[in-house]
Amino acid sequence: MSDVVIRTGQLSKRYRIGQREQPLQLREVLTRTLRSPLRLFRRAPQETFWALKDVNLEVRQGEVLGLIGRNGSGKTTLLKILSRITRPTSGWAEIHGHVGSLLEVGTGFHPDLTGRENTYLSGAILGMRKNEIDRKFDEIVAFAELEKFIDTPVKHYSSGMYVRLAFAVAAHLEPEILLVDEVLAVGDARFQKKCLGKMGDVARAGRTVVLVSHQLNQIRRLCHRAIWVDSGTLRQSGPAAEVVSAYEAAMTAGDRMSPARGNGAAQKARFVRWEIAEPQGSSPHTLQTLGPAKVRFLLEVHKPVCHAHHGIALYNAERQLMWGYGTDNLDLEAGLHEAIYEFPSLPLRPGMYSWLVTLWDESGAVDLWESVPDMLVATESYQHARDEWGGILNIPIALKIGACAEPNFAAVAPRDGSPA
Repeated sequence: MSDVVIRTGQLSKRYRIGQREQPLQLREVLTRTLRSPLRLFRRAPQETFWALKDVNLEVRQGEVLGLIGRNGSGKTTLLKILSRITRPTSGWAEIHGHVGSLLEVGTGFHPDLTGRENTYLSGAILGMRKNEIDRKFDEIVAFAELEKFIDTPVKHYSSGMYVRLAFAVAAHLEPEILLVDEVLAVGDARFQKKCLGKMGDVARAGRTVVLVSHQLNQIRRLCHRAIWVDSGTLRQSGPAAEVVSAYEAAMTAGDRMSPARGNGAAQKARFVRWEIAEPQGSSPHTLQTLGPAKVRFLLEVHKPVCHAHHGIALYNAERQLMWGYGTDNLDLEAGLHEAIYEFPSLPLRPGMYSWLVTLWDESGAVDLWESVPDMLVATESYQHARDEWGGILNIPIALKIGACAEPNFAAVAPRDGSPA
């Protein structure tokens, strides 16, 4: 038996711009006809666009899949079709298993029912028995931190209270497939941290998760695989770190301009190629380890260069300088030369980076090269799940937290300023 739980074929969804999806009521038709009889014979132009076009997708049982892409690219439309909220225009989708979805604040709950009643209603929709929901109920309420308001109609909830309960229900009632659309961006930082922890628990329990998030570090940390949705089509699919990094690179493409270079053989010297010499992987421009690495640059010297200065700089996708180095008094004869940089470690967060290598002599700049292609860092992320707290370094760490019988610190003043 196949372990594929979600499969789509040529899945497409077309929307009419400015047109109602629902048919008009008879009263509305009669009113419009009486106001403008000729309107019956006038065919209004219809402008359409494809939110999804020929999407072929497979998701396996226990897989955590991330969907990334710009706003309006079709991610939410895809989840709505998989949740059976929206019907496709053409193509098909197969889903094997109970689906729990959390697509947006307000989806799935009845506003006039209390938090308790909505919890039981959601469980019944998922096919759960009342005694199964009973066992999970206290855990759901505690996670959502809504003990005092669980018997209040949810229409009186704030958006934060609403999403806390909605996420708690969706995650704790154990659907076989969980579809989540950007809800981890709602709520305070402490609750977001709880959500991330619970998402990790859901993934480790072997349930299938499809997650949409603009927090790209969340995708890197939680997802096995990622799919980049662009203008309604699947542009790239693969390991989460590689797809996210390619997406980041595309979003920043055009933000930087390469310095003008000289004219080929008319130059004294010219950088022509670069690669990651060690460790060797599937691509010479992809770094997949946080361990030792050698980066090699090839320099073609046409005329001897004396007393030269060579510089190198590494930039991230936001054009922040990550590292730089320079050396002087180089004498290079005509011919092919290589510059090999040996790094004990390159602890960079996953993403796209660019090398700038330069050569100067007494007359000025000989060559300045924005090394192409960019370097893709596709290592495991050891950073905070939220991008704004991720920092620029990606340092492997081991954290141990436990009871401490007696603090063994030297005489240090307590943080309140009182004597130690």
